[in-house]
Amino acid sequence: MARTLRVLTLLMGWSCVAIGLFHVALGNAALPGAGSAGATVDSWGRFMGASFVGYGLAWVWAARQRPVPARAVRWLAAVFLLGGVGRLLSLAVHGRPQWFQIALAVIELTLPPVFFWLADAEERALSGRPEAAAAGR
Repeated sequence: MARTLRVLTLLMGWSCVAIGLFHVALGNAALPGAGSAGATVDSWGRFMGASFVGYGLAWVWAARQRPVPARAVRWLAAVFLLGGVGRLLSLAVHGRPQWFQIALAVIELTLPPVFFWLADAEERALSGRPEAAAAGR
């Protein structure tokens, strides 16, 4: 379970970095249906892309710690879950978005509970073996 946590945390981090860079580079073209949304939406999207790069780097930082800090994983997963809740609010207020946005919402609502469950896996594993805990720090 500790290895699964580390791999998923690292995968989450690099995925967010890649997605964020994609949005910084492409602006409106990165959003299905937003190609003609104008300069304001383009500016906002590129800014949010940069923010997502930072968010991804926080995941990468967490994955590189020994042990992976459960508290950081829970906070980062909570932020991701909040994004999914935001998509649900948008669905309720504005209706059904493009299909890919629905797929992203499913990921954003189902992956955080996995991280909440795995968050302290490495801390638990190391606390059960004092020699491993000393070597892992």
